[in-house]
Amino acid sequence: MPVRVGVIGAGWIGHEHIRRLTHTVTGARITAVTDIDAARADEAAAPVGARVYANGAELIAADDVDAVLVTSWGPTHAEHVLTAIAAGKPVFCEKPLATTAEDCLKIIEAETAGGRRLVQVGFMRRYDAGYRQMKQVIDSGRIGAPLIVHCAHRNPTVPESYTSSMAALDTAVHEVDVLRWLLDDEIVSTQVVTPRPTSKRFAHLKDPQIMLFETAKGVRIDLEVFVNCQYGYDIQCEAVGEEGLVRLPDPATVGVRTAAQHSTEVLTDWAGRFRDAFDTEFREWIAGIAAGDEPTGPSAWDGYAATVITSATVEALESGRVVATDLKPRPTLYGGTA
Repeated sequence: MPVRVGVIGAGWIGHEHIRRLTHTVTGARITAVTDIDAARADEAAAPVGARVYANGAELIAADDVDAVLVTSWGPTHAEHVLTAIAAGKPVFCEKPLATTAEDCLKIIEAETAGGRRLVQVGFMRRYDAGYRQMKQVIDSGRIGAPLIVHCAHRNPTVPESYTSSMAALDTAVHEVDVLRWLLDDEIVSTQVVTPRPTSKRFAHLKDPQIMLFETAKGVRIDLEVFVNCQYGYDIQCEAVGEEGLVRLPDPATVGVRTAAQHSTEVLTDWAGRFRDAFDTEFREWIAGIAAGDEPTGPSAWDGYAATVITSATVEALESGRVVATDLKPRPTLYGGTA
């Protein structure tokens, strides 16, 4: 029997995941959809023969829903995740897990009380082939102990609605998660410096930004966030160790030689860059549910850590200070000792 999935939130990413779970990932079937916009829910549900529910609570309680996918507006995530935990159903929540640390901790407390992981957070970079190869190299010890990590996250442009705080909350949040995972280390402080701003930005936006993180083991990370770089969507990561370095590969593209030039394509959006990672992420999530296993992907603790660290980074941007992250002790359910 396929895993019957109910989707809360039928916007662009919800539509994309419905397509993915219907046509790319085997072993899943979309049986239920809800959205604050009823017409949008109908539009998403009709092609896959799913039922439309009035709200998230009704969808989660439905007998034909085995697992829940939350792709709604960020401030609603905590409510839906908590309801799914109470119902004992696995729930995949696109980032953020919640928009405040307090709500993240409520989710952690609810899941911990049940003694079993049900929550997975949608940080897809852990499923990217290049990042997984980097993880293998670092864990093997081939480059020695990591000392420094250099990163860049560049977008061609952003809309006028994009704010300076979104550089941390919506953009750098992916580096925050994947770097914690790559290094198996926690970020303990954050700082932001702002170089000369690009003339291509809207006047209200601080762009680019350079974020400086320090981990518990003393690794120093510099992350360039440049969301109006013009030339494409470009993700870079290089970890420098005591005995070598490992660099994230660029996406494989053909090289073209013509008119005395050698060129390769640069992608223009995140959906194209991480399409395969999204597919792998959902294949593994569905396979785990079908087998009766707890999720092994980014946990509620990882969602909490990302929210705390990115919120501290916004504070660092606004204050000009180095800001400590002050994470709570990690519970044993998530590999901690608390």
